[in-house]
Amino acid sequence: MHGKERPNGDKISSIFILIVLEFYMLQKEGSIMTEEILRTGGCLCGKSRYQTRGDSPRAIMCHCRYCQTYTGSAFGTQVWFPEDKVTLTSGELSKYDNNTETGNVVTLNFCKNCGSTIFLRLNVFQGMVAIPGGSFDPPTFWFVPQVENFCRTKAPFIETSTSEKHDTHPMYNPKKPDNHPVK
Repeated sequence: MHGKERPNGDKISSIFILIVLEFYMLQKEGSIMTEEILRTGGCLCGKSRYQTRGDSPRAIMCHCRYCQTYTGSAFGTQVWFPEDKVTLTSGELSKYDNNTETGNVVTLNFCKNCGSTIFLRLNVFQGMVAIPGGSFDPPTFWFVPQVENFCRTKAPFIETSTSEKHDTHPMYNPKKPDNHPVK
């Protein structure tokens, strides 16, 4: 996608909020240990680049219609980090705020030049950021997703070995009808 703004249909589900809650609780308990491994990645045109420090304590695959729409693919893969472990090293990002059916806001940050999503943020989880899994430099897929969400809208040709799978998410609780324009 090119341009500075995303079309109205580019929305993601509040499922990210629910996933991060679980991660945040594990982090708070001290059961997550990370090494200070440096990884880099960026957008399609190369103008927007980032660096992460340490391993992500949580990587997920989401098959919701929002993730399918914002990625233009069968599912979204998000790798979560504490905000202080992620740095934008070059480029300028635009943002798109999506008001979800749970009443929360998901913010996509994307390259102003090529439109590639770089970061996802959730208003209810200050201090956390998700990075699209395919945007890391090789070896791109160093992480192992621990969970799949919204399998009810999973493409029938997708098969994974992930053991934890949910039709929606155990904590998913919409306050209004799903507002995705195409169901």
